[in-house]
Amino acid sequence: MVDAIVIGAGHNGLVAANLLADAGWSVLVLEATPQPGGAVRSGFVTAPGYLSDLFSSFFPLGFASPVLHGLDLDITWRHAPDVLTHLLPDGRAATINRDLDVTAASMEQFAPGDGERWRRVYREWAGLSGNLVASLFAPFPPVRAGLALARQVRVAGALRLGRRLVLPARQLAAELFRGEGAALALTGCALHTDLAPDDAGSGVFGWLLAMLGQEVGWPVPAGGAQRITDALVSRLESRGGRIVYSAPVERVLIARGRAVGVRSAGGDYRATRAVLADVPAPALYLDLVGPRWLPPRMVEDLEHFRWDGGTIKIDWAVDGRIPWRNPAVAGAGTVHLGADMAGLSRYAAHLAAGDLPPDPFLLLGQMTTADPSHSPAGTESVWAYTHLPHRRDWPADEIAAHVERMEAVLEDHAPGFGKLVAGRNVFAPGDLERENPSLVGGALGGGTSAAYQQLFLRPVPGLGRADTPVDRLFLASASAHPGGGVHGGPGANAARAALARNRRLTGDLYRRVIGAAHRTAYETGTLR
Repeated sequence: MVDAIVIGAGHNGLVAANLLADAGWSVLVLEATPQPGGAVRSGFVTAPGYLSDLFSSFFPLGFASPVLHGLDLDITWRHAPDVLTHLLPDGRAATINRDLDVTAASMEQFAPGDGERWRRVYREWAGLSGNLVASLFAPFPPVRAGLALARQVRVAGALRLGRRLVLPARQLAAELFRGEGAALALTGCALHTDLAPDDAGSGVFGWLLAMLGQEVGWPVPAGGAQRITDALVSRLESRGGRIVYSAPVERVLIARGRAVGVRSAGGDYRATRAVLADVPAPALYLDLVGPRWLPPRMVEDLEHFRWDGGTIKIDWAVDGRIPWRNPAVAGAGTVHLGADMAGLSRYAAHLAAGDLPPDPFLLLGQMTTADPSHSPAGTESVWAYTHLPHRRDWPADEIAAHVERMEAVLEDHAPGFGKLVAGRNVFAPGDLERENPSLVGGALGGGTSAAYQQLFLRPVPGLGRADTPVDRLFLASASAHPGGGVHGGPGANAARAALARNRRLTGDLYRRVIGAAHRTAYETGTLR
């Protein structure tokens, strides 16, 4: 019997467990797999001496996150010389560098005045970033940070910021810049999500990642992504928290509408204060809780929950430097390649139609360029991934054919690359899910980033909070606001909600208010 049980030792679960342990709670984490970290892990999967980040890699959101910053984790961050280069099909390159002058000069090559336009966009961002980032990671609605941001921008600024938040990436880029370089740097960042350049709300993701790259870079932990997980585990254990591995949870135990523990193959575990779940929303509600304990309207809404697209990821051990046609790419930690603006739209259209894009857009990471400890001197540990339609099953021949397409894109921009490959590992969608059951069908974001599944619509229309209709049960995964990415926001929000529910003087009031809000959100109505 403990104060809190956390289901899942992904980074959000570990963040939540740490914050509860900081409050003096006894915490038990149950992890279904033999290792912690979820999608924040590293390993040697290509060749001896070549370290790969198996899933997530560069961490602008994690570096900027007030959640992770507040935990004071023992991590040393490394930066590549350049943050990002978008390589066009004709070989030209648009580069973001933490030095604003370097970035501006790169964008200026594509259109006179775009260097200064980039500076202006960044100045606007820099004036807002503190309150904007705080609002992003706060529980919904972000009262304190949101009010501070509103006071800062005033009514006219708030109206225009609101418009920017819903613009498609293509439209936002066209309004901000004149040339292809800056427009592609921003739009390519938007495609780190499952959104298309013309999807409403895609622009804000491109703007956020591009401007964070300008402000703080896209750093990596020295020694790989695993260092984040190791630091979270070490911190938790130093505060008395415990993790049990290979312990998949089969059921959340509920009595009188209140979560009281969980059942796993190893037996029943009791929680006196809270159960927090770092698992996808459908798995929590439909599998671990069950419709009996949920409002019928919520069960119906869950039928419309949309996953983000699938993913195929390749890691290579390269015995030498990548022979880029354009040497300007050599210093970039992250490279976007394979598409101009029209190509990005065609790529996204194939995905929307459920087809494999014949010309995949690649997001590539030069890990040794960012952190020399990833491979021997003079070599490169590199990965690339691309999105796929969301399917539960992929024939091996389709995956093999798409791997060939991906490597053809890379060979076109770096002739002779294939001859330098000393080892390769392919993670198809099913492999990703096998390694981390939360990556359902290879979906990395815990659900689509589309506007209709964000804020109070995430994971389904409701409160947009970690609280669930079951008292003392909280959703702590990327399926909850603020969504995917390695930043700890969902885990922190779940921990805060659990602490608020258990405050001595106000906990019962909190329960009644949240319960009434849930009843209102899921009451029977005429609109389906």
